[in-house]
Amino acid sequence: MPGSPRFSALERKIKNKSARVGIVGLGYVGLPLAVEFAQAGFRVVGIDVDKRKVKTVNEGVSHIEDVATTTLKPLVQEGLIRAQADYKGCGKLDAILIAVPTPLRKTKDPDISYIVSSLDAIAPQVRAGQLIILESTTYPGTTDEVMRPVLEASGLKVGKDIFLAFSPERVDPGNKLYQTKNTPKVVGGTTPWCTKAAALLYGQAIEHVHPVTSTQAAEMIKLLENTFRAVNIGLVNEIALMCEKLGLDVWEVIDGAATKPFGFMRFYPGPGIGGHCIPLDPHYLAWKLRTVNYTARFIELASEINGHMPEVVVRRAAAILNKAKKSVKGSRVFVLGLAYKKDTGDIRESPALDVIRLLQEEGATVSFHDPYSSSFRSEDGRTEKGSPLTPQTLAAADLVVIVTDHSVYDYAAIVKNARRVLDTRNATHGVRSGRNKIEKL
Repeated sequence: MPGSPRFSALERKIKNKSARVGIVGLGYVGLPLAVEFAQAGFRVVGIDVDKRKVKTVNEGVSHIEDVATTTLKPLVQEGLIRAQADYKGCGKLDAILIAVPTPLRKTKDPDISYIVSSLDAIAPQVRAGQLIILESTTYPGTTDEVMRPVLEASGLKVGKDIFLAFSPERVDPGNKLYQTKNTPKVVGGTTPWCTKAAALLYGQAIEHVHPVTSTQAAEMIKLLENTFRAVNIGLVNEIALMCEKLGLDVWEVIDGAATKPFGFMRFYPGPGIGGHCIPLDPHYLAWKLRTVNYTARFIELASEINGHMPEVVVRRAAAILNKAKKSVKGSRVFVLGLAYKKDTGDIRESPALDVIRLLQEEGATVSFHDPYSSSFRSEDGRTEKGSPLTPQTLAAADLVVIVTDHSVYDYAAIVKNARRVLDTRNATHGVRSGRNKIEKL
């Protein structure tokens, strides 16, 4: 198959680092990606409608934990990264990577409106020789069925004049071992030349690129990854509920099963799931399957179990207070941790927010502390501010609930000063305490 002249020109630009890279969305996915391409020698334009993000990036100040300001600032000062709040000049870019949010509607149907609005702004400026890559998590078929017709409306042909691909983001906020550069990059193009172009670009900044045969395969890979986690978390959460009924310690059961050196992967129960991926992505797959008259039963069951866990936490909290002859109403409950995972400040879809809301609805006076998040906005729009973590605030609470197992917490001191502790993460493992002072999920 002879090469496309458009591909050859793009290939030269990518290889000599003269290709201009645009990244739409400067959040947890886009900003680290911009940094990697800039460090590889490319000039990067970041596009984000949030003017606050644009301002901080242009000042060289990072707004996310996984990119240090000391890393970002020199790249901005060297002119390798700049940000803008509009789509002007997209026609001058050689590659445009779209990394915008893909939330769920209240009906749990996919909301790809951010993708569509970005596409509508980019499409009138698209020129021959450009590479367009979607990174936002979505259902299989989005790249070819939604993006391709819009991009080809001008008469340019994908695979010949322009190149279109999907490459799923694989961001794990707070992960110190695997970050953007050393996390393998899956790439699937609309045509083989599209795949080759996208793989060539990522190969300049990412250590390992894994090409697949289509955009649909790449889209499905991302959904499999997070559905795998959601289903296994749902399974172990149900095991926790079973162990409660049987009077067993679920943490002991998991640790025992994990001694098997093959055929078992350790997952832990908790107060629910959070973040932008695991609670949402499986529903993109379930929705797509409903369009072909198939019910994704594992996904629906896991979602039901995981979504119910904040209620389980509140039920357990009520039981602990009842043992102390206290009702939830009027009790002072101190929640430790807002983030959905340890050692980050990411509170997106965090179960801690549901736990706090449910306790408040039951009449409890709830305070909270998180070393990485000092406040959050409640559903009614109020800003809830955290409390200091001191021996006095711990002792004043009728119950302390550990929702996020941050490493910086001194769990021995927490247990020592608290009257009662509900530990949803097994964070107090090995901590000595008085009789019945600690209860676990």
